[in-house]
Amino acid sequence: MKLHIDYDDDYPDPDITIRAAKDSPALAALLARLQPQPKTLAVFQGNREHFLPLADILFIETAERTLQVHTKTDIYVMHTSLASAAAMLPPTFQQIAKSTIVNLDAVSAVERAIANCAVSFYDSYKQVYASRRYYKQLLRRLEETRSPS
Repeated sequence: MKLHIDYDDDYPDPDITIRAAKDSPALAALLARLQPQPKTLAVFQGNREHFLPLADILFIETAERTLQVHTKTDIYVMHTSLASAAAMLPPTFQQIAKSTIVNLDAVSAVERAIANCAVSFYDSYKQVYASRRYYKQLLRRLEETRSPS
C-alpha cells in the first residue's frame, strides 16, 4: 500500500481519496479501522450490568446458551450469540475456535502442540485453545498487530 500526503494550507478540511481494487483486503482492513469502535461492552454479573472496557477483555467463549467474557480477575456474562458479539468488537479481536474469540492485544504466547494450540495472556493464568482451522490466521493476525506499520 502506498500513501501520498500533499500539505496545503488552503484546505480547511482534509480531503482523502483512496484508489484500490474493489475487493482489496488491505482496503477492507483500513476501512474497518476507520469505523468508530465501541470502547466498552455491556456485560452482566448476576443482575448488575457492567460496561467493561474492551482493553480489559482477555477472551470470550460460549458456555451453554450464553457467552462468558473473561478478564484477568473476573468472568462476566453476555446474552447474545458469538457471531453477534464478534460483529460488535473491533479488529483487535479474533475468532480462534468455533466457540472462542480472543483479544489479540492481550495474547502473550502461543504454544503449538500435536493436538492443539494453547493461547496464553499477559498477567493471567487463563488459557484457551485455538483450533487448527484458525491457527494460521491467528499467527498472521498476531504478526500484523505486533509488527510496526
